[in-house]
Amino acid sequence: MWRSLLTTGFLLLLAIGCFCGWLWHDYQSALQQPLALGDEPVLYNVASGMTFRGVAGDLKQRGWWKHPRYFMLEAYRRGLQNKLKTGEYELQVGVTLDQLLELLASGKTVQHPLTIVEGWTFSELRHALEQSAVLQNTLRGVDDATVMERIGFAGIYPEGRFFPDTYHVTRGTTDVALLKRAYQRMAATLDALWKERAADLPYQSPDEALVMASIVEKETAVAQERAQIASVFVERLKRGMKLQTDPTVIYGLGANFDGNLRRKHLEADTPYNTYTRAGLPPTPVAMPGQASLIAALHPAGGEALYFVARGDGSHEFSRTLEEHNRAVTKYQLRSARSQQ
Repeated sequence: MWRSLLTTGFLLLLAIGCFCGWLWHDYQSALQQPLALGDEPVLYNVASGMTFRGVAGDLKQRGWWKHPRYFMLEAYRRGLQNKLKTGEYELQVGVTLDQLLELLASGKTVQHPLTIVEGWTFSELRHALEQSAVLQNTLRGVDDATVMERIGFAGIYPEGRFFPDTYHVTRGTTDVALLKRAYQRMAATLDALWKERAADLPYQSPDEALVMASIVEKETAVAQERAQIASVFVERLKRGMKLQTDPTVIYGLGANFDGNLRRKHLEADTPYNTYTRAGLPPTPVAMPGQASLIAALHPAGGEALYFVARGDGSHEFSRTLEEHNRAVTKYQLRSARSQQ
């Protein structure tokens, strides 16, 4: 009898051992088995408050993984059960459960590029943020003053205050967070460049340099001309001449500008009309990039006081009004012939 019981016990233990061995082998194999994602990488969002248990159930529901208990067991075995990071992840074809656990605990979420374009106005920037499919929009419908208050810089006029660049953000980042980041980037850049500025500039503050940089940004898209454009305006300021720059007039017209700048616009006095008022306009007229900031603080020098567009994006610079008038006649005639 005892021999029979011992035999039965041995066989039972052997069966249990075999089952455990099979289960462990199946478990280890499952960890290395790719998720059934298909033929293309997919974006997977871990929402706020989601747990590894919730992820395991979601994977099964999507048909990507059929062993949610293994997912949970491995998360606990590695001590990751409380380390799940929210956000959007890119799952590559062939990703295994083992790799997925590491990814979701790493916080290496997808970073989406969002570009603030050099020369944009604040109005254009706000429109772009509202159209973004990645950002969480919290500022729609509020005025500019409220925007500045919400990003922590109440009372500051927003034009020109946000550094143009490509920023990388996670899905769900707020528009407030992005604007604050771009504002601080512009402030830091302007502060650093101001400290290294050229001598004998006609600016009383970094803000005035920012205004000049915005004018340079709007006047030319030719990189090598920026310092020359800045030099013309710096010389004009030093001599007490009006800047006479069209972008400031256009900015002052606001929504009334229909794309065609007329003589009546140049003669209509506004705080931004640099044909009727001396000195810099009261605020920037766009967001200048770093190259325009550098140009404003390190103008090329020289005696040029005028420039005229050649029609190919570049400009011809002149020292005297007589030279300038000849250049204007030359390029106006060329433009008229090209339109015939």
